[in-house]
Amino acid sequence: MKRLILQILALAIIVTTRSYADTTVIVNVNIVPMTSEVVLPQQTVVVTDGKIAEIGNVDSVPVPKGSTVVDGTDRFLMPGLAEMHAHVTSTVPYQVDRLSTLFVANGITTIRGMLGQASHLKLRDQFASGEVFGPRLMTSGPSLNGRSVSGASDAARQVREQKAAGYDFIKVHPGLSSDEFAALAKTANEIGIPYAGHVPVATGVRRALQSNMATIDHLDGYFAALLPANSDGSGGFGGFFDVMLAKELDIDKIPSIVAATLEAGTWNVPTEVLIEQLIDDTPVVELKRRPETQYVSAATVRDWVAAKEAQFADRGVDPETAALAIELRRRLIFELHKAGAGLLLGSDAPQTFNVPGFSTHRELHALVAARLTPYEALRTGTVAVATFLDSNGGVVAEGRDADLILLDASPLDDIRNSERIHGVMLRGRWLPATELHARLERYVIQDGK
Repeated sequence: MKRLILQILALAIIVTTRSYADTTVIVNVNIVPMTSEVVLPQQTVVVTDGKIAEIGNVDSVPVPKGSTVVDGTDRFLMPGLAEMHAHVTSTVPYQVDRLSTLFVANGITTIRGMLGQASHLKLRDQFASGEVFGPRLMTSGPSLNGRSVSGASDAARQVREQKAAGYDFIKVHPGLSSDEFAALAKTANEIGIPYAGHVPVATGVRRALQSNMATIDHLDGYFAALLPANSDGSGGFGGFFDVMLAKELDIDKIPSIVAATLEAGTWNVPTEVLIEQLIDDTPVVELKRRPETQYVSAATVRDWVAAKEAQFADRGVDPETAALAIELRRRLIFELHKAGAGLLLGSDAPQTFNVPGFSTHRELHALVAARLTPYEALRTGTVAVATFLDSNGGVVAEGRDADLILLDASPLDDIRNSERIHGVMLRGRWLPATELHARLERYVIQDGK
């Protein structure tokens, strides 16, 4: 009875004299603002022109006449999530819509494209204007790496050119020499464009931190920084992000590298789920049966299985060392978080067993497994992202961008509840679960093809 009364109240009683065709009102909702670990019960949220115009108690906030009304009773409203290590794999319209659907249907309203190209600049603007359906996009240019850069002066030239072209940041890939990385960093800092990604072996994580690197992704270089001074690093073999060096690490060095990270102000995007599911003992048959693989071709799944099997076929790889590597990576994540060093949510998608959107939620699970609370894990994809990007999103508050997720249960109680999506608001456009599911249905792979 109470629910019925509230619905009638939302739909009929509280109105104003003006008509707002582009206004959406979420009535009687529990707000998870992410400004602190609280839930604000029985609130009404008015969204107009892509912004949160008003928030207040359900009994005091009027519903504008003609607006779209969403019943929030017993539901929870939180900011949209960001995937801070994504890849835009194609600009073919069908593939763009597929990728966008996978992200947005999972509540991912912002992505950071980690391997860009010129066509992504146009796509970024098309997403922003609503011309093309998709999340907000931050994009790098083509990566600077050992094959694409020929000397320090060339590194500096490419940084300047990418800045002039309008890319949001520079992507660093492996293989740069120490001089090339130094020139990249110096030029980027001088002209004001961030750079992010991998840590070249020739540079090492400590020098990268000292060079004002914006983000280090995958915790790249951290295990190498924890090796004892007299270690030979297993003859130079460390495996996937040095995980097979786990038994050689000096864990007493963790506080020092954490302190250096905090002092530098560099953020980390751990992509922990990517590493764990490649080296842990989860059977490939279980990975293949994940619900999200229905959106992936059988050929791609076979490639993913082969990649996991290759990890264990490599020399020096054993399950005990892999398990220790996971334990130590989780410890690094927790110690960075505890010290106040910035963490950003990112899974590296699409990538091996990382289906876009779905893998972001698996990364949240990994962060909780690393001893972050659900609230702390969710901050890495909301408040922290807004702080890092200096954007207008990340929290539910008046005047903020209306990129929101409506959930059927509180994500603060159980991180798995972040997947119980009743609807998504993308730049003020309300997308109910029925529409999101219909979009997803378009991209179910039939007969494994």
